[in-house]
Amino acid sequence: MYPFSYTKVSGTGAALAAGRRGGRYIAGGTTLVDLMRETVERPETLVDISGLPLGEVTVTERGGLRIGALVTMSEAAAHRKVRTLYPVVSEALELSASAQLRNMATIGGNIMQRTRCTYFRDVTAACNKREPGSGCAAREGFNRMHAVLGTSDSCVATHPSDVAVAFAALEATVHLLGPDGERTVPFTDFLLRPGSSPDREQALRRGELITAVEIPALPRPLKSGYLKVRDRQSYEFALTSAAVALHVRGGVIREAKVAAGGVGTVPWKLPAVEQRLVGERPSEALWAAAAARAAEGARPLAHNRFKVELLQRTVERQLRIVGENA
Repeated sequence: MYPFSYTKVSGTGAALAAGRRGGRYIAGGTTLVDLMRETVERPETLVDISGLPLGEVTVTERGGLRIGALVTMSEAAAHRKVRTLYPVVSEALELSASAQLRNMATIGGNIMQRTRCTYFRDVTAACNKREPGSGCAAREGFNRMHAVLGTSDSCVATHPSDVAVAFAALEATVHLLGPDGERTVPFTDFLLRPGSSPDREQALRRGELITAVEIPALPRPLKSGYLKVRDRQSYEFALTSAAVALHVRGGVIREAKVAAGGVGTVPWKLPAVEQRLVGERPSEALWAAAAARAAEGARPLAHNRFKVELLQRTVERQLRIVGENA
């Protein structure tokens, strides 16, 4: 590990000042410390923001939900309002990591976490995300766990977060605070596809701090859930996953929110699936027809072609599970 300085701040003003000077924010540290230990990341200054007042879950005036950036994964998953209003968020969190990590890791840190691509974490391998212009060893290497959607010639790494898939499905927004004041960014615009610059992963400006993730009020009744397919049931990243939320009234699907994980370079919103569902009556034929659209635009690699069919099957299964309870 390379030398670095450490400072703990008690106010957002001090945090922003340190961030503007190039300091890296840290709270639970469950990802960044690992990357520093492996010399993938070499920040000169760590800014501990764990003492900032960003640890609350509140219901908004319009009936949505605002989750502070420093709420831990465990706290968010167990919160009564999260479980009641958006169970898809609780389920995604509970299927993430281990209990010990969930007790430390924060919501802000979770959506900021970097890929688990083995080539990114191996400093001897070519990786445009870690070292721009060096190439992408994953494209010709063992790429079973890599993305089939949103890829580019520069990068095929997946985004590892489960709860980010739920946030993408629910069309959440990210609240940011920076030297120029406050702003919000739609969640699906906050995490960036790699394109030709995979080293830029979030739509953050220098020194900006995530303060909260806000889920909008959605029509009720709303049924939602998260399904994760992985190689083992304990502490494993997704081969594919599906976050689904359906508003059914009068026997007809009025609104549908669907996103997939484990298959995209970012949590992958599925508008074609949503469009196929809206205005229709739930049925086995509908679930299959909608899920068939889940992998549109997929570009599988040598070892992950199976993900196309697996994604479709996962989406179909989760649509059925949620739809039968709607």
